[in-house]
Amino acid sequence: MNKLDIFGRSVDPAIAASVVVGVVVVLWLVRRWVAGGWCYSNARLDGKTVVITGANSGIGKETAKDMARRGARVIIACRDLPKAEAAASEIRTATGNNKVTVRKLDLASLASVRECAKKIKAEVKKLDILINNAGIMMCPPLKTEDGFEMQLGVNHLGHFLLTNLLLDLIKSSAPARIVNVSSLAHDFNNAKMFWDDINLEKNYDPMVAYGQSKLANVLFTVELAKRLKGTQVTANSLHPGTIETELTRHTQQAICAMSLPWRIFFRIIMCSPIGNFFRKTAVQGAQTTIHLAVSEELKNTTGQYYSDCVPAKTNKQSVNSENARRLWEMSAEMVGLDKKVD
Repeated sequence: MNKLDIFGRSVDPAIAASVVVGVVVVLWLVRRWVAGGWCYSNARLDGKTVVITGANSGIGKETAKDMARRGARVIIACRDLPKAEAAASEIRTATGNNKVTVRKLDLASLASVRECAKKIKAEVKKLDILINNAGIMMCPPLKTEDGFEMQLGVNHLGHFLLTNLLLDLIKSSAPARIVNVSSLAHDFNNAKMFWDDINLEKNYDPMVAYGQSKLANVLFTVELAKRLKGTQVTANSLHPGTIETELTRHTQQAICAMSLPWRIFFRIIMCSPIGNFFRKTAVQGAQTTIHLAVSEELKNTTGQYYSDCVPAKTNKQSVNSENARRLWEMSAEMVGLDKKVD
C-alpha cells in the first residue's frame, strides 16, 4: 500500500484514517458536552398563558417558540417593540400558533414595569408560567431611570417588581411556575451582595456588578419559593450556559478592563471563532428554562438552581436564607413595592 506524505513524513493510510476518525469523534463528543442537557418533555400547554421577558432574541425567543409550539398563549414582554413584533411574527409563522402577542416592558423603568403588569392583569384571567429571562451583561457604568445600577436594576429589581405585581394572578392560576434565568456568574470570584454599596458607586466593575445581579436572581428565587410555600406555585432559577447572544454586546469593553487571566479566557470563549465551538446555540441554551417551565416531574420542585436540566450547586456562602430575606426586604424598599401607584 502506498504511503501518504504528510509534512514530509511517510504515513500509513490506515493509521492516518484512524487518526482522522479519532479526531472527529473527540470533536463530536466535545460539542455534545457543550450542548448540555435537553428537555424531553412532551407536555402540552393548551389553554395556559406564559409571559416571557426579553423574548425578542436569543434563548428568550427560542423559549417563546417552544411554549407556542406546545399550544400556550405567549406574551412577549420587551423594550424594543419593533424587534419584539418581528420575533412574534416569526414565532407565529414557525409554530402555527397565532396566540403570540407583545407588550411593552422596559425593566430599567419601574413605571414601565408597573404599566406592563397592569396591562397584563387587565388582559388575561390567568398566568400559568412567568419566565424572567431578559438581562444585560457587563455594561459600562450606567443608571436606570430610577437611579439604580443598570445590571442590578434590569436583571433583578425590574423582575422583582414585575413578579410581585403579577403574583396574585399567578397564585390564582395555580398550579403555576416562575422561572428566573440567572448564571454561573453568581459565583464568579465568590460573588457577593454589596449591602452597603448596592449600586456599586464606590468602585464599579462590570463583571462584579453582573455577578451581583445574577446572585440576586438566585437569592430572589430562594425567598420567593419560601413565601410561596403551600400555594402550588413553584419558583426556580437556572444557568443557561455560555451562549452567543445579544447579551454579550457590552463584553468587549468589559474584557479590556479585566486582569490578564480573565481577559485571555473571555477573549477566547466570547470573542474568537474558536470560542464558537465551546458555546451553545440559542436552542441549546433555552433547554433548561424550558425544562423548568414544563417538565411534569418538576411540578413540586421549588427553590432550586439548575444547569443543563439537572440540579446544580450554588455559592453556599452567599446563597442562604438570611441573605435571601435581606435582599427581598431591601428590594421591596428600593422599588416601592407597597406603594400604591395607579
